[in-house]
Amino acid sequence: MISRDLLLEIIGDQVQLSWNNTYIPRTDGGLFPEGNEMVILSGIRRCGKSTLLQEIRNQHKEKDYFLNFDDERLVNFKVDDFQQLYELFIELYGLQHTFYFDEIQNIAGWERFARRLHDYGNKIFITGSNATMLSRELGTHLTGRFIRKELFPFSFFEFVKFNKRDSGDFSLLSTEKKAGLKALFSSYLALGGFPEYIRNKNIEYLQSLYQSIFYRDVMVRNKLTNEREFLELVHFLASNLGKPFSNNSLAKALNIGSPTTIRQYISYLEDTYLFFSINKFDFSVKKQIYNPKKGYFIDHALARQIGFSFASDRGRVIENIIFIELKRRGYELFYHHQKHECDFVARKRGKIVLLVQVTVSMMDSSTKEREINGLMEAMEAYKMKKGLIITEMEEDSIEIRDKKIQVISAWKWLLNIN
Repeated sequence: MISRDLLLEIIGDQVQLSWNNTYIPRTDGGLFPEGNEMVILSGIRRCGKSTLLQEIRNQHKEKDYFLNFDDERLVNFKVDDFQQLYELFIELYGLQHTFYFDEIQNIAGWERFARRLHDYGNKIFITGSNATMLSRELGTHLTGRFIRKELFPFSFFEFVKFNKRDSGDFSLLSTEKKAGLKALFSSYLALGGFPEYIRNKNIEYLQSLYQSIFYRDVMVRNKLTNEREFLELVHFLASNLGKPFSNNSLAKALNIGSPTTIRQYISYLEDTYLFFSINKFDFSVKKQIYNPKKGYFIDHALARQIGFSFASDRGRVIENIIFIELKRRGYELFYHHQKHECDFVARKRGKIVLLVQVTVSMMDSSTKEREINGLMEAMEAYKMKKGLIITEMEEDSIEIRDKKIQVISAWKWLLNIN
C-alpha cells in the first residue's frame, strides 16, 4: 500500500491544480448533467481533459475530492489504496459527495471503487486516455451508470476564442472581420489544436508529446519491444493522411511480419486516440471489414511532425481537420468508393445524413469534375438530394438534375457560417 504520509503530500501538492481564469472554456464543457451518472471524459493526452475537469470543479460547490493519478509518486497506488484515499478526503475536507479523478485508468481495478461510490449516491467525474481500457472497464462493471464524452484538441471555433477574436455572432461579417478569420484559419492549419503548442509554438513540445504517447501509452502499456517497425508504421500513416490502406499492403510496404501484426499495431494507436481509421461504406458489415480503410490523425500539426509533409499535402491536411470536426460533432464516419470516391459518408443513429467532399480548390476543371462526380455518385447510391464540398476558400452553389451541391470554405463550415 502507498503510505499515508505520501498520499497526504500528493493531495496537498495537487490543491493548486484548479481552474484558472486565463484558461479557455471548452465548448465541450456543456456536459454537466444533474443526474447520478458518472461522467467519463476521454481523449488523447494534453488535449484539455484536465482543464475541462477543473472547469467542471469550478462550477460545483463540492470540489475538494480531487486526485490526478498521472503523478509518478502514485506508481505504487493499488485498488486497495482507494479506501485510504476516501478516508483522507473526509478527514481533510469533511463529508462530500462529488469526486474528481484525473487519468484514473493508470490504476488497475479503479472501476470497482467507482462503482461503490456510485452505488452510494455519489457524483463522479473521471478522465482517461485509453479507449479500450476505458471501454472494457466501463462495460464490465459500470454498464448503465455513466455518460461518456470524447474530448479533442481545440476546434477552429475554440482556436478563434483562444486568439480573443469575437466568436459569438457571425451573422454580419465585415470585410475586416472576414479577413481576420481567414488569417486565423491559415494559422490553425500551421499550429493545429493542442492548447500548449498554440500558446508556446515550441516544436519540441509536439515532439515530446508524441514520444510520451508512443512510449508510455503504446510501447510500455502493451509490453512491446519492436520499436523500429512500429515507428516506421506511424511515420507511414502520418505521411499518408486520408489515403486508402490495407493491412496486407502495409505489411508488404514496411516489411512487417503479417497483416495481423499491422491490425494489432493500429488498434494500439487507436486506443491512445492518436490515430483513427474509417471503413469504406457497405451495407454488408463483412465487406466493410475486408475493404481498404482510410486513416486520420487526432491533430494535423502533430501528424506533420511525425511524417513527411509536402506543399501538395495541403488538401489532406484540410481533410484531416474536417474529419476530426465531423467526429467532434458526433457523426459515425465512412468513405464511399465505387467508380468514383467521396471522402465522407456521415451517419447518425444508423441513418446517412451527410455526404462531404474535401479539396483545396476547384479552380482546376479536372479537380472540379472529379469532386462533383464522386459526390454525385454517393448521392445517387444513398438517395441523398444534397451534398457538400468543402474547399480552403471557395464558395458556390451547384445544381445538377434534382441534386444540390453546396461549396463552402472550410473556415466558414468550421464556424457553422452558412
